[in-house]
Amino acid sequence: MSGSRLPAVTLTLKQFLQRQRVLGLYRSLLRTIREVPDPADQSYLRSWARDEFQRNKTATNPDAIRMMVMQASDHLGELQTSLALARS
Repeated sequence: MSGSRLPAVTLTLKQFLQRQRVLGLYRSLLRTIREVPDPADQSYLRSWARDEFQRNKTATNPDAIRMMVMQASDHLGELQTSLALARS
């Protein structure tokens, strides 16, 4: 079947869960970026997020991936805090 959506390599459960976590983090970042009031800032942040995730797409070292996920989570938290402060 030439149009199969299955990956060429089957992921382990741990890899699958890690992938789901990364994708969820990416979606959360994009949702939060939509709340930024300035369109130019939105565009910059969306581009930054996309570039960072694309650049690290091929990472395979579990420790490096864990560190990148923690950094992205920190960035998300900082953005959410900044937006909350801006609203108050």
